[in-house]
Amino acid sequence: MDALATGETASLALPYASSYLQGPDCVWLWRIRSAQIKETPGDAAWITRLIIDPEIDMPVGLAGFHAAPDAAGMVEVSYQVAPEFRRRGYARRSLDALLAVAGREPGVKAVRATISPDNAASLALISSYGFVEHGEQWDEEDGREIIFEIPA
Repeated sequence: MDALATGETASLALPYASSYLQGPDCVWLWRIRSAQIKETPGDAAWITRLIIDPEIDMPVGLAGFHAAPDAAGMVEVSYQVAPEFRRRGYARRSLDALLAVAGREPGVKAVRATISPDNAASLALISSYGFVEHGEQWDEEDGREIIFEIPA
């Protein structure tokens, strides 16, 4: 994660890292998560991971939670698929996996997703799982977001 955050990725040998995972769409996230693990090591098991398609043996995006469950038992999902791999079900399968992880953890009571009102694909995906709108927020990185939640 440090290598992705700093751009020193020559030793990683990720076939797709040079274009999307190291680019401006992701490097800011690697910086945040790299610092987060140093500050809160307990979050490491929860945060961003690569989405790998085993059929092509290549990372196609990333998914995870923002952090370990908070005091109320809330986790927030995050997923991002590289543009050329979108509309192939990767986000749905990632969300399936994240919801399964949340559902197996006894301390997790609810799952949150925050989505830009302009992100029609993610809004449709979240609504197909029964997430319910719970207001909106302003995110420094992403701007206006609608908050959705579902019981774990």
